Amino acid sequence: MAGDGITAGRQRSRANGASAAGGGLRVERVWTTEGVHPYDEVEWERRDVVMTNWRDGSINFEQKGVEFPTAWSVNAANIVTTKYFRGAVGTPDREWSLKQLIDRVVSTYRKAGEKNGYFASKADAELFDHELTWMLLHQVFSFNSPVWFNVGTKSPQQVSACFILSVDDSMDSILDWYKEEGLIFKGGSGSGVNLSRIRSSKELLSSGGTASGPVSFMRGADASAGTIKSGGATRRAAKMVILDVDHPDIEEFVRTKAREEDKIRALRDAGFDMDLGGDDIVSVQYQNANNSVRVSDEFMRAYEEGTEFGLRGRLDGEVIEKVDAKKLFRDIAQAAWECADPGLQYDDTINDWHTNPETGRITASNPCSEYMSLDDSSCNLASLNLMKFLKADGGFETEKFVKSVEFIITAMEISISFADFPTEKIGITTRAYRQLGIGYANIGALLMASGLPYDSEAGRSVAAAITSVMTGTAYRRSAELAGVVGPYEGYARNADAHKRVMRKHASASDDIRPAHPIAAELAREASQQWQDGLRIGEKNGWRNAQASVLAPTGTIGLMMDCDTTGIEPDLALVKFKKLVGGGSMQIVNQTVPRALRSLGYPEEQVEAIVEHISDNGNVVDAPGLKPEHYPVFDCAMGERVISPLGHVRMMAAVQPFISGAISKTVNMPETATVEEIEEIHYQGWKLGLKALAIYRDNCKVGQPLSAAGKKAGTATATTTAPAAPAAEVEKVVEKVIEYRPVRKRLPKKRPSETVSFSVGGAEGYLTASSYPDDGLGEVFLKMSKQGSTLAGVMDAFSVAISIGLQYGVPLETYVSKFTNMRFEPAGMTDDPDVRMAASVMDYIFRRLALDFLPYDTRADLGIFTAKERAAQVQAEAAAEAAAVDQVVTTLAASAPVSAPVGGATAAADATIPAAEPERPAPVTAGSSTELLEVVTGHSADAPLCFTCGTKMRRAGSCYVCEGCGSTSGCS
Repeated sequence: MAGDGITAGRQRSRANGASAAGGGLRVERVWTTEGVHPYDEVEWERRDVVMTNWRDGSINFEQKGVEFPTAWSVNAANIVTTKYFRGAVGTPDREWSLKQLIDRVVSTYRKAGEKNGYFASKADAELFDHELTWMLLHQVFSFNSPVWFNVGTKSPQQVSACFILSVDDSMDSILDWYKEEGLIFKGGSGSGVNLSRIRSSKELLSSGGTASGPVSFMRGADASAGTIKSGGATRRAAKMVILDVDHPDIEEFVRTKAREEDKIRALRDAGFDMDLGGDDIVSVQYQNANNSVRVSDEFMRAYEEGTEFGLRGRLDGEVIEKVDAKKLFRDIAQAAWECADPGLQYDDTINDWHTNPETGRITASNPCSEYMSLDDSSCNLASLNLMKFLKADGGFETEKFVKSVEFIITAMEISISFADFPTEKIGITTRAYRQLGIGYANIGALLMASGLPYDSEAGRSVAAAITSVMTGTAYRRSAELAGVVGPYEGYARNADAHKRVMRKHASASDDIRPAHPIAAELAREASQQWQDGLRIGEKNGWRNAQASVLAPTGTIGLMMDCDTTGIEPDLALVKFKKLVGGGSMQIVNQTVPRALRSLGYPEEQVEAIVEHISDNGNVVDAPGLKPEHYPVFDCAMGERVISPLGHVRMMAAVQPFISGAISKTVNMPETATVEEIEEIHYQGWKLGLKALAIYRDNCKVGQPLSAAGKKAGTATATTTAPAAPAAEVEKVVEKVIEYRPVRKRLPKKRPSETVSFSVGGAEGYLTASSYPDDGLGEVFLKMSKQGSTLAGVMDAFSVAISIGLQYGVPLETYVSKFTNMRFEPAGMTDDPDVRMAASVMDYIFRRLALDFLPYDTRADLGIFTAKERAAQVQAEAAAEAAAVDQVVTTLAASAPVSAPVGGATAAADATIPAAEPERPAPVTAGSSTELLEVVTGHSADAPLCFTCGTKMRRAGSCYVCEGCGSTSGCS
């Protein structure tokens, strides 16, 4: 705990503010060592980055000899190389070192800071350069992706990832919306828009005809987004469409995507490819946007009271229709139950925390709902890696955290001075209000490593205190910057409102009730930061209308080697890790042993629990683990999951300390009911959230590897959703029948072969019969005498396996389940291809695999004949000899170069797994999500990456690919 250090830090902060007012910021050394450049403090190595499509093995990217610190993971290096290095691969202009990338960005920030008078001296500018470089090099934080794409290149210097557009009730404005959205998508970013100004389909045009309504114009925008996506973008176009709850077309808007989901089911049942990215999914509308309803406090009170609510015309604001508020709110929950859309945005809460109401209301958000500000504006983001501030003794580096926020918010502010924007309107608004979005990642990992359950008062108080320190420091630094370069242009007309919101933040910070020593320390620091910020802001104003958001941190989270993204908890206790030189392994998250040590478990128990998790994927019945500690290891997916309300409570704990909002989807089980979703929506309003989106597992058809129709039908039957029309019920029943497996019996005469075997001295016979067109269809096992218990069990087992095969269960599924099963008899066999067996079952299914599965499938399962194993040994010996020769040659060739020889050695040794719990990853996995499916036996309906084919995982309300870093939404 850094009590005295914090006090000193506060004094220095106040001194900084005073010196800033005198002209230019004085920069203090925090992370760096005087006289040593940050690059000289780390060990570097050269790597080859080869990215392949997980599904077919084709190479889609290759760059050899890239330079990274040895501490950077393969994933982080791969993503930076493929996503952020600029220049054509294979040309001298191509970047090849992390040093070049960081220098390109940091030098641009430094030059702009010096040019615009942010620093008191050149020495301060140089120290700022080195501190920023150190933090980026050591993965303390990262800017959002557009910074890495564009800053310091010949491209437009776009630094913002989040955009909000506007559209008025005119055809010119609607067509401008299409164009502006397209330009933003072309640049790889996302945008949001509120369509509530467009008159409804129940109102008249000036010509006397009836208006089309906003939903019809959504169709054109959706088609445009889909076309740009399919025209070569590396990820889906990300967009948000919002409609106010009092718009006369709100009921049509609510049902829009649910109706399309019905269409997807009908087309799927007719044999069309309706998976996300499938050939036929493009025929379905409205799939490129997230939809949200803006609900007002007036509507929510009508819902509570069970009264009617008026829908108002866009031309005159008069009520043209009344609806039952409870029914409309239930319809929103019903649609979300069916297809996850629409989400909710709580309009009055959003605008109650708005610093610029005199300029205009906040009507919309970016696609992931974390950036909420004025129309035609943008926000650049950066996120801190919270695990970098967790001390070995369990404390938190509070003073370093404060100073790091100062550096980052200063850099983000400087970027606006040189940034380019996709449209002039956005540029004007952003330069006038200078919205920033500092945030963080790894809160889930930090809480677990500290021995705190994510869904607990202690966990929430730590998260709230960290968030309050971050935003309080950011605004305090913004006030200091206002003393150097002036407040934002729109501050004068909004000064009273801005001060009011600052006081609201400060008051909320004082209300934090620490339930953990870390929270208590941070809460004290947060209160001081807010008070200092209010004092300095009263004198200088503020440089930025907005300071913080909590973004998904998808790609940059992987770049920083974060275990958890944004505000999310851990996905699962096991993860998928790529190795230098190719290959992968399954490891237990390193936060798990750290958490166990924090909870006081001795090392031998830690090892036993970690081994249990490695084998089972969860902590249930782990040896020596106290049941009261189970909640510490609850995750977003797996055996023990955090409840939906637990996610909502965490969002509510940190929301008062965020300028914008929180990108997070509340996952709900497939069995969740409409009433439960309705309650979550209601609690989001009661708890003061600004936005909320839910996702019920397997609610969307257009996802790869979703559950079979029978499972979906069962889920529908178990919910307590409102009664559907008879025709709809019949349709569900028909699907269940259609997807029922059909048994394919063997003909009377079929080929078969019998193998005699001995396992550990126990003898038996295996008879396997095939279909005439090949493929195993029947198995008979004979052991012991007729009429004995063992003989009966084997007969029953044979029948069960045979029926499963005839109903279409793949043989490789049985092989993966029954190989390595251990029980007596076990030991030596008389089969030259299977010399040792862990049990009779282990032997039987290895033999069946050798006889009936193709080589590639067996290779994935690790099952080979004696000849194949001998050939492998010879090949590996030859490859090892060649590798040694290559390393020797490389060392000799690189001796005169300044790169440390140790780097080459580390590169050669990097294929040796670290001393951590591990085992070979199941061959069916290509990402943590797929690994989790293997461990739990449940499929996750995440999409496949459009770039490399790997199954993605959730990051906020978007998805991120662990293979190549592509995202389905904001960076």
